[in-house]
Amino acid sequence: MDTHSRSFAKALSWRATGTIDTMIISLVVTGSIKLAAAIGGTEVVTKSLLFYLHERAWLKIPYGRNKKPASLSATEAELIPVKKS
Repeated sequence: MDTHSRSFAKALSWRATGTIDTMIISLVVTGSIKLAAAIGGTEVVTKSLLFYLHERAWLKIPYGRNKKPASLSATEAELIPVKKS
């Protein structure tokens, strides 16, 4: 399971990429650097929070995860190859 700080770091790096994209699109659509920056600034805060919450919610969902034996430590379990069906 990812730590909270790792989820937060992933949220920030993804948002930096997304915000640059949003600002470029906003600049092309509006023609205003000031408006594009305002849109990008608002978007980076709201979407960072939403991504973090989304990431933490998905950590609670077991769908698609490989099951590891409960009797082993996390490090030991990572060393055991999982057979694919």
